This record gives sequence, structure tokens and C-alpha cells, in this order.
Amino acid sequence: MDEKALLVTHWLVKAAHDLAVARRLSDEEPRYLDIAVYHCQQAAEKAIKGFLVQHDLEFPKTHDIRLLVQLARPINAAFSQYEESAELLTPYATEFRYPGNFINPVPEEMSEALKSAEVIVNFVISLLPQEIQRAVENTV
Repeated sequence: MDEKALLVTHWLVKAAHDLAVARRLSDEEPRYLDIAVYHCQQAAEKAIKGFLVQHDLEFPKTHDIRLLVQLARPINAAFSQYEESAELLTPYATEFRYPGNFINPVPEEMSEALKSAEVIVNFVISLLPQEIQRAVENTV
């Protein structure tokens, strides 16, 4: 595996790990939905960044999944179907991480975030070379 493929693989492994953590934190007692929803956002963010690396596209240091989807769309127009998910997930980078108006998302919100993140991560994985797909599958 060349250096770029290895880097893309690492982005996607981290995304898969974020999804796994989100599932555990939202399913097992005690439930930590505030942290779980953050990991949903992180999973989608890292997956799209991995896709951008695969296509040699630079991206700013950002947690804005909406922006990342916009950057990915010229390479694959199907990213446009994830604009709503990007809109949903982006605020979770900060919304529940710090003290403020909300302590925890409601379970339905968490469920929707997890589904959105899973769909984005799986979509990105499906677009990558099989060598990377297999490497990601073997680490999860």
C-alpha cells in the first residue's frame, strides 16, 4: 500500500472507530449521548476528509461537514444527497461538548445522528479502492 492509500485508510479507520464508540456510548449503560453524538460528527468528518485525501484535494482545518461535502461534490455529485446529513451533524462538533444550554441530545436525535454518520461513512468507503475497503474492514 502506498503512502497516500495508507493515509486514506487511517482516516477511514478513525471514522469507523468513531462510529463504533458512538454505538457503544449510546447503547450501553450508562448512556453518554452527548459524547456519542460528537463521535457521529467526527466519523462523518473523517470519512469525507479521507475521500478528499484520496483525490488530492486540500481542505481547511474544519469541523464543518457542510463545507467538506461541498468540496467533495465536484468529484462525485452523489455527495449532494448528504447535504441534509451534513447540516444535522456539523453542530455536534461543539454543541454538546461544552457547558451551555443543552447537556444531552434526546435519544431520537442521537439515533438520527448515528444513522446519518453511518450512511456517510459507508458511502465514502464504497467509493474507495478495494485495497482500502478491505484494510478498513479488517480493522473494525
